[in-house]
Amino acid sequence: MKKRLMSLLLLAGLLCAVLTGCGDGSAEETPEDRAAANAITVGIAQDLDDSLDPHKTVKAGTREVMFNVFEGLMKPTPDGDLTPAIAENYTVSEDHKTYTFTLREGVKFHNGDTLTAEDVVYSINRCAAATETGIVQVEAFSVIEAVEAVDERTVTITISEPSNEFISYLTTAVLPADYTEQDTAPVGTGPFRFVSRTAQDSIVLERFEDYWGTPAQMDKVTLKIIENADSLMMSLQSGAIDLCSHLTSTQVDQLGDGFTVAEGTMNLVQALYLNNAAAPFDDVRVRRALSYAVDKQGIIDLAFDGYGSPIGSSMYPAFGKYFDEDLTDYYEYDPEKAKELLAEAGYPDGFEMTITVPSNYKPHMDTAEVLVQQLAAVGVTATILPVEWESWVSDAYTGRQFQSTVVGVDAANMTARALLERFTSTYGSNFINYNSANYDALFQQALATYDDAEQTALYKAMERDLTENAANVYIQDLADLVAVRRGLEGVVFYPIYVLDLSGIHYTA
Repeated sequence: MKKRLMSLLLLAGLLCAVLTGCGDGSAEETPEDRAAANAITVGIAQDLDDSLDPHKTVKAGTREVMFNVFEGLMKPTPDGDLTPAIAENYTVSEDHKTYTFTLREGVKFHNGDTLTAEDVVYSINRCAAATETGIVQVEAFSVIEAVEAVDERTVTITISEPSNEFISYLTTAVLPADYTEQDTAPVGTGPFRFVSRTAQDSIVLERFEDYWGTPAQMDKVTLKIIENADSLMMSLQSGAIDLCSHLTSTQVDQLGDGFTVAEGTMNLVQALYLNNAAAPFDDVRVRRALSYAVDKQGIIDLAFDGYGSPIGSSMYPAFGKYFDEDLTDYYEYDPEKAKELLAEAGYPDGFEMTITVPSNYKPHMDTAEVLVQQLAAVGVTATILPVEWESWVSDAYTGRQFQSTVVGVDAANMTARALLERFTSTYGSNFINYNSANYDALFQQALATYDDAEQTALYKAMERDLTENAANVYIQDLADLVAVRRGLEGVVFYPIYVLDLSGIHYTA
């Protein structure tokens, strides 16, 4: 009786926490209230980086949200192209080494300052040199020889050698040169301006009325951080949130009639990432054995009701010409072959391993659970270690203290380089400790060529290197199922991991 009473009290507490909001004054707010105020609440599964400065961002989830706040000279389109953003237009010299950008007239920062060429020079140099603490250096900017403000609306960028990818990295956020509070009160030029943040609780954005382009349709967006998957579903069902991305098919089935579901892809490489420097994964035979032991389509069917696109290397289908379909079935599901390789590597009876998983991402947790079953069939005993997102970032990603992990890796911009450079041996974010002289050499060749076809072939050769050496056990590009409360529309999918809130609007 006492246990039953305690359970009821805990459930009541959870319901109270979900239904009364998170201390932002929205305790009695209903979907109808938000509609009347032309506002929405969006559920997200993780907090943002400690710093909101876009040049310090390391989390894909932070880039996903702050896509609405910051812009660069260029920006991506849903079709996978690039279009001028704060730049009105640009030209490239005949030798492909000098880019001249004409800035749009009257572009405003969210603090009211007018954007000038000096702000562009500051922002690009800041990311190229990365001399400030915490700045993530843009490796592609290493070819820059000079960034110059010709006048208030003209910027020239000179690079040492032609690069057909360089323009893609000019999506890097442009910030006001004399502003020092980006960590806590970020200022950009995007369709939404930052209003406030409560750590582990919420982020509030408002429409920027002086935006140079098509204005956002929503007056206010509150992004509510709900890391627990059950609480997330309760928040959707109770009316506390209006929109949520990255749901599983099981979660979608629980939504009821109050929602529509938009379907796209997450543009992530989901895999069982292996620490190539840690035994037994320092043996390529073991890594190959796991690749044969895993039935990726079985995972997609069992855990995701068939939603998802199987992949065989560190590239996903939306990258078009770079995606090598032939690698998808390079390791056909073959448990007997897996056992043979394990025996050859000295593990005839298998071994024990740990799969570290960020617990706030239900798709990765669900994948790990199926992996445990599949690996058991070849004698490998896998144990799931759920961790909080911050712990995963600090210990697994940054500290490289893990055996294996299930996560999705994204591209910061629409280049093959963004996905593949991370596995070069000297790259700071090579969290799996992959070390292949052939891979490194291919990458250097890819950087050195301006011929698009040749570069594409080299990137595909890098993908094949990863696959042949079973750097990771590749699984899928996850389907992105987005719950949208009825009466709302405007979800748009991009070939990179972003959440564009500018077009979300009420239908009546």
